[in-house]
Amino acid sequence: MSYVVKKATDSIRASILSAVEKAGEAGQLTPSQAELPAFIVEIPGDTSHGDFATNAAMVFARTFRMAPRKIAEILTQNIALDGYLDRVEIAGPGFINFFVNPQYYADVLLDVSDKGENYGRSDYGKGEKVMVEFVSANPTGPMHIGNARGGALGDVLASVLDMAGYNAYREFYVNDAGNQIEKFGMSLEARYLQIYKGEDQIPFPEDGYHGADIKERAQQFADQEGEQYVDLPSDQRRAALVAFALPKNVEGLKADLGRYRIEYDNWFHESLLHEDGELTATINLMKEKGLTYEKEGALWYKATEHGGEKDEVLIRQNGNPTYFAADIAYHYNKFAVRGFDRCINVWGADHHGHVARLKGALDAIGLDGSKLDIVLMQLVHLMQDGEPVRVSKRTGKSITLSTLLDEIPVDAARFFFNMREANTQMDFDLTLAVEQSSQNPVYYVQYAHARICSILKNLAAEGITPRTCSQEELMMLNTPEELELIRHLASLTGTIVDAAKAYDPARITRYVTDLATLFHKFYNSCRVKGENEPLMQARLSLCLAVRQVVANILRMLKISAPQVM
Repeated sequence: MSYVVKKATDSIRASILSAVEKAGEAGQLTPSQAELPAFIVEIPGDTSHGDFATNAAMVFARTFRMAPRKIAEILTQNIALDGYLDRVEIAGPGFINFFVNPQYYADVLLDVSDKGENYGRSDYGKGEKVMVEFVSANPTGPMHIGNARGGALGDVLASVLDMAGYNAYREFYVNDAGNQIEKFGMSLEARYLQIYKGEDQIPFPEDGYHGADIKERAQQFADQEGEQYVDLPSDQRRAALVAFALPKNVEGLKADLGRYRIEYDNWFHESLLHEDGELTATINLMKEKGLTYEKEGALWYKATEHGGEKDEVLIRQNGNPTYFAADIAYHYNKFAVRGFDRCINVWGADHHGHVARLKGALDAIGLDGSKLDIVLMQLVHLMQDGEPVRVSKRTGKSITLSTLLDEIPVDAARFFFNMREANTQMDFDLTLAVEQSSQNPVYYVQYAHARICSILKNLAAEGITPRTCSQEELMMLNTPEELELIRHLASLTGTIVDAAKAYDPARITRYVTDLATLFHKFYNSCRVKGENEPLMQARLSLCLAVRQVVANILRMLKISAPQVM
């Protein structure tokens, strides 16, 4: 929570404890136990009932063997209102609601001005080292719409964690080993040979990758190397094709994600686990712990003894490790080798069955599986003019991340994909994403920022510039629209912490959309220019605070904050 909110909360908590002590001395409350149970002080959902509320009387009922409402009445009789506290009321069966005075609202604006770009930042995470692994698309083809959603979610989640005081780290896991790479090489080989021998002579494998990108890479290889690989052994030909195409595909992923404003701290290659012996070491660890057995020429993990529905193959009959084996080794590397305190993976919902078995395997090898959290992401349905869309009208191709960014602004893509919780399916409206109107949420938010810039520019043309306001001048802001807006500004830090705890960046887009709504409401109700100078400057301070907070949030989202629209 922000400094001002924390100060108010601490004051309320202290006033409750002081009232209990005072009531005890007067014989009004007699505890049945030495320690009071914990109680909460929070900002209620409906602030018309109070700026802060506590459930103290409710949780004290057993301690004082008295009805909560009666306890609330006794506490309110003994509460000393000081600092930010203006008055106190009882609601329902015993909730105690507190209302703050104008000083509180003035101090919120002073706090925003003082913190500037750091307003909203807290030390809640205590520097805990957290990795967010997201997208991690197979490098065997272009990224699809699910990757577009996962990219926006994972990137903004890392920003949220950073603002909440965690040491957040972004990682992309490159699946450059195993079955998919074998299939990749087989597909490239078929397309390469077809160039020289014809499609009739070289059948394409049914389970190969049929995308046009495979043909393109095979042709590029042929253009560079000619037909010298046609008569070589298959394993040499496939190895050369993969060595040529895979780095190009990875660079393509990096370029598309860079265009999407995503920069990773690390691109971790699965092949390293094979090459440096970490995968073998992890398998040996599992053997030493008695977690494996051999059956039908394969090595199995006793998953059913550790929460799994069935035992899992680690090493196939042909000697190749499974994806699951590599995944265990990768997460061992995350926790045991690189020392992350917590790891968050953003996965598609189709990976749901993999969650419990991986966490169970981490527990089995001596790591804490509860420190691995999985954000499961549901499907995206693209819509345009009210109809489902599967291909680009402009190119006629399937809509990948790259073609999506050809169709709509990056700002819109990043905002829209963070408007819903990850575990909900979403309809992405391509028509709305390019619309320049208040119906488009990202445009609506950006317009609030631009509108404030316009107010300042117009006043500057008349020789009026903002100045620092005193607390007394800021206390002049007392209309419902002004107070509601300031109250919302005060809740930013708590909202960011809540979003970090829930792994839900959608709370941030909702917050900033609500902030824009409250600002436009204030703008339409309260004049800035034309009021007496102290009130005009106080309202300018409010405008500047709103602009600062909108800019801070758009920076978290990696979305532009335009000055003119």
